[in-house]
Amino acid sequence: MTVKGLVPDVVTYSCIMNGLCKSGKVEEAKSVFREMKEVGAVPNHFSYANLIDSLFKEGNAAEAFAFQGQMVVRGVVFDVVVYTALMDGLFKAGMPNDAENMFQLFKLGDVNKGELLLQEMEEKCVSPNVIVYSSIVDGYTKKGLLNEAMNVMKKMVQSNISPNVFVYGTLIDGYLKAGRQGIALDLFQEMKSVGLEENSFVIDSFVKNFKRSGRMEEANELLKAMMSRGLVSDRVNYTSMMDGFFKVGKELDAFNMAQDMTEKSSGFDIVAYNVLINGLFKRGKYESETFYTGMRELGLAPDSATFNTMINAYCKEGNLGNALKLLNEMKSYGLKPNSITRNILVQRLCAAGEIEKTMDLLNDMLVIGFHPTPTTHKAVLDASSSKSRRADAILCIHDRLELNLSTYNNLISTLYRLGMVRRATLVFKDMMGKGISPDIITCNALIQGYWLSSHLKNAFSVHSQMLTEGVFPSVETYNILLRGLSAASLIKDAAGLVNQMKECGLILNADTYDILLSGHGKIGNMKECIKCYCEMITKGFFPKTSTYNVLISCFSKGKKMSQAKELMREMQVKGIPPNSSTYDMLICGCYRLSKQPGLSKSLKRSYQSEAKRLFEEMKEKGFIPCENTLAYISFALAEPGKKVDAQRILNKLYKKKVK
Repeated sequence: MTVKGLVPDVVTYSCIMNGLCKSGKVEEAKSVFREMKEVGAVPNHFSYANLIDSLFKEGNAAEAFAFQGQMVVRGVVFDVVVYTALMDGLFKAGMPNDAENMFQLFKLGDVNKGELLLQEMEEKCVSPNVIVYSSIVDGYTKKGLLNEAMNVMKKMVQSNISPNVFVYGTLIDGYLKAGRQGIALDLFQEMKSVGLEENSFVIDSFVKNFKRSGRMEEANELLKAMMSRGLVSDRVNYTSMMDGFFKVGKELDAFNMAQDMTEKSSGFDIVAYNVLINGLFKRGKYESETFYTGMRELGLAPDSATFNTMINAYCKEGNLGNALKLLNEMKSYGLKPNSITRNILVQRLCAAGEIEKTMDLLNDMLVIGFHPTPTTHKAVLDASSSKSRRADAILCIHDRLELNLSTYNNLISTLYRLGMVRRATLVFKDMMGKGISPDIITCNALIQGYWLSSHLKNAFSVHSQMLTEGVFPSVETYNILLRGLSAASLIKDAAGLVNQMKECGLILNADTYDILLSGHGKIGNMKECIKCYCEMITKGFFPKTSTYNVLISCFSKGKKMSQAKELMREMQVKGIPPNSSTYDMLICGCYRLSKQPGLSKSLKRSYQSEAKRLFEEMKEKGFIPCENTLAYISFALAEPGKKVDAQRILNKLYKKKVK
C-alpha cells in the first residue's frame, strides 16, 4: 500500500492490531499503534479496546489503565466493547469491586447522573477508583458542567485519591474553552504543586486558548518554555501553532513551525497538511499540483478536509473549472464533499450564470440528502429568475427541499419580483396549509409583490392584516408601502403612515427620507422636499446621489440655479459622486435660464458659459448626456462659426450612446 502512495486508514490499522493481539504479539501491536498515530490515522475505540484487552490478559493492568486514560483525554467514546474489556480485565486482575464500579458507570450512560453513581457507591461502601472519577470528570466537562466536574475532583481528593494529569488536563481544557482562564491557570499551578508534569495535551489546551484570542507570540513563548524543560511537543502542538500563525497573518512563522515539525516531531499527517494548505490558499497561493506532489512524497492521501479546503479556495478565487475538476477527483477517491462545499459551489455557479451546472449539482445534493442553505436557495432562485423557462423547474425543486419558513420566503419573494403574482399567492396558500405561519419577511414580500404588480390596495390590506394578527411591522414594511405610494404618485397620502411609524416607536431611516423626498419631488412639491431634506440632515443622514438629483431637479425646474449649483458643491464636499443625470439637469437648467426673454446679453452668456463648463466636466468624467442635453448643446454650438465643432462633438457622443 505505502509503495503505491497509499496510507492505511484507521480500520486497516485496527484490523492489523487485532490480528497481532490475538497472536499474543502485544509489543508489535503497540508498535503498530504508534505508527498509526504518526501517519495521522486517529485511533478509535476499537483500536484501544484491542490493546486494553490484551494488556489485561498479560497481567499488565497499569499500562491498560494508561491507554484507558488516553481515551478519556482524547475524547474517544467508550462503547460496550471497551467497557467489556475493562470489566473483564479488572476481574482477571483481582479487582472485582472496580469491575462492579465500571459496570455501574456503563449502565449510567448519562453523565448528568454521575453524582448519583458516586452517592450509590458510597452507600454500598464501595470506593470509586481514579478510572471512575476521571470518566465522570471527563463526561461533565464535555457537557459544559464545569462546576459539577470540579466537585467530583474535590471528592477525589477527599477520598485520598490523587487526581492525575489526565483529570487536571481535562478540567484545564474545559475552563479555557469556557473563557475562564483564571481558574484554568489556578488548576495548572495546583497540578505543578503536587508534582505532576504537564503533558502535550495540557500544553495544546493553552496553545489553543492563545490562538483563539490571536496571542500567538505568547503561545510560542509557552511552547519554547515547555520544550526547554524537556517536554517533547507532539504533532498536535505543532499543528495548532502553525494554524494559529496562519490565522494572524504570520506566514513566515507558520512555515518555521512546519519546518520544526518536520525536524523535531514525527512529520506531517493529513491534518497538519490540511492546515498548511488552508493557510496558503487564504494567502492566494493556489498551487494544487505542488500540494498533490508533496502529499504523495509524504505518503499521504488527501481526505475530505483537503478537497473541501481546495475547492472552497478555488471558488473564492472564481476558478470554477478547477473547483469542479477537484469535485470529480474527490468522488474518484470515494470521498464526499461536505454541505458547506456543495453550497459554496452552487452559489458560485449561480453567480457565474452556469444554470445547467447549478441545477445538476443541486440535484446531486438532494439525491444524497444534502439541503441547500437559505442563502444557496435564494442564489439559485435569483440566477434562474431571468430564465422564464426555469420557473417550473424551480417549483419542482422547491417541492423536494426541506420545506420551512425560510424556503417559502425565498420562493415567494422571487415569484413576486418576477411578477408571477398568481403563483406566489398559491405558494403562500400552500405554506399556510402546511401550518407554517408567516413572519415579517413573508409579509414584506407579499406587500412588495402587490405594489410591484400595481395592486397597492392589496398591499395595504396585508399591512392591516399584519396588525390584526400581531405581526409587528418593521421600518422596511413601511418603506415598501411608501415606495408604493411614491410609484403611484400618491406620496401626499404618506403622512398617515409616517405618523403610524412614529406611534409604533419606529425610527425613520435614510431610506425612508429618500423615498419621501423622491416622492414629493416627483409631484413637484418643493416645500415638502426641502422639509424632508432638512429633517434628514438634522437626523445625521446623508442623501444619496439620486436624492440630491431630485432636489437639483426641483430647483432647476423652478429656475433657482444658484441653489441647484450649491447642492452640487455640497455633494462634492461630502464625497457623494454626481452622475450623468446630475449634469443633465444642471446643464438643461442653465440653458433654459439663458433663453428667458428680456435677459441681458452678459447674463445670457454667463448662463451658457456655465452650461458649457458643466458639459466639458461631464465629458471628462465619461458620462453620456441625455437627448435634451444634446439638443441644448447642439443649439448653442450651432451659432455662426461653430457648426463644425457642433457636428464633431455630436458624432462622438452618438457613437458612445450606440456602444
